[in-house]
Amino acid sequence: MGDFPSDILEYTRHRPWPLPDGPWIMTQSWHDLLFAHWPVSERELRELVPDGLDVDLFDNQAWVGVVPFRLTNVAPRLTPNIPFVSAFNELNVRTYVTRGGKPGVYFFSLDADSQLAVSVARSMFHLPYYVAQIALHANGNHIRYASLRTADDARAELDVTYRPAGPMFEALPGTLEYFLTERYCLYTVDEEFKAYRLEIHHPPWPLQRAEAEIGVNTMADAAGIRLPSMRPLLHFASRQDMVAWALARI
Repeated sequence: MGDFPSDILEYTRHRPWPLPDGPWIMTQSWHDLLFAHWPVSERELRELVPDGLDVDLFDNQAWVGVVPFRLTNVAPRLTPNIPFVSAFNELNVRTYVTRGGKPGVYFFSLDADSQLAVSVARSMFHLPYYVAQIALHANGNHIRYASLRTADDARAELDVTYRPAGPMFEALPGTLEYFLTERYCLYTVDEEFKAYRLEIHHPPWPLQRAEAEIGVNTMADAAGIRLPSMRPLLHFASRQDMVAWALARI
């Protein structure tokens, strides 16, 4: 399983609810993440988020995130990493929702430069994945990330250079940083608009403040979201490891 930590389930005190019942089914490691967040209109998001999921707010404010990163250790349980399959780049556009007392993530889109990953995620997890051309270049602690989605019905592009710009910290419950990052499930719907929850587990996020120069960003536009004309709230994480459970109907 590559360099994936075998003791990931031993530390759970930070979790907002207990680990799910049953065995987890998948591992992933996320690297060089940029969290770029903008405050947006709750009313605008309410029109885009499926019925049955409540838009989650922090101090009465809704947020949308654009998150580029790269993945390794993408593999089913007890399966070794496979070259050119278990590692790829990804970019997601997300907001925050809640259902049944469990706050989670709702994805408007997920772009990846792996046709296999896109096909599997769409069919097995009902997630809105797209194939994109993605280039990630690291020069020291500077990350250049360029993504181009060419789907005729949902073209989107991101060109950004970013870097960490402060000491590492763990977000405290009740803070905006905690609200935006410490999420232990995601929500999605299938073609019949039936809702599902996918539970995950990971250590607390090792966050740092970040700096970024965004050349092009039409990711939210492609989802029908208008971002405000302001600099986003930026955070960086060098790595996060996670395990996921099977998708469950709610």
